[in-house]
Amino acid sequence: MTFEASLAESVRTLSALSDLRPAIDEAARLMLDTLRHDKKLLICGNGGSAAEAAHFATELVGRYQKNRASLPAIALSSDGSLLTCIGNDFGFDQIFARQIAGIAHPGDLVVVLTSSGNSANIIAALHEAKTLGLSSVAFLGRGGGKAQGLATCDLIMPSESGAACQEAHLFLIHHFCELIDGTFA
Repeated sequence: MTFEASLAESVRTLSALSDLRPAIDEAARLMLDTLRHDKKLLICGNGGSAAEAAHFATELVGRYQKNRASLPAIALSSDGSLLTCIGNDFGFDQIFARQIAGIAHPGDLVVVLTSSGNSANIIAALHEAKTLGLSSVAFLGRGGGKAQGLATCDLIMPSESGAACQEAHLFLIHHFCELIDGTFA
């Protein structure tokens, strides 16, 4: 893909996010309600989405733009020892679900990121959240894939480009961080 085509797809995807406004507002409500009640966000993704999960957790525990209290968030994809232990003993499909089963408490929010919507470990994480009665937010792409409809709130990026979906995911992460900063700073 040329530079111009990639740029056009990214701009088109970001511009179309306004069509998702009701779902974006619902995701924000879920995140803010969770944090207001001193509960935590359990965030996960694979590959580039794992990096975005870590980025989101970092902005919450550390800080985004304003000085405020540290907020409870865990990137489930960040501990290599734990991931390889669970992957070896229970299978890669269970790397997030097993962590959710072990550390989630009532009122916590599971946040998943996947540009395809078809990652088996993300689907298992959403099923575990549902089993535990936890709410969840799914940052999805490419039509939502098999994960569509499994979360409390789906944010399906309007693109078939994995890169454009991840760029839109990051834009939304920063949007949510601004709202969180405004609430807790």
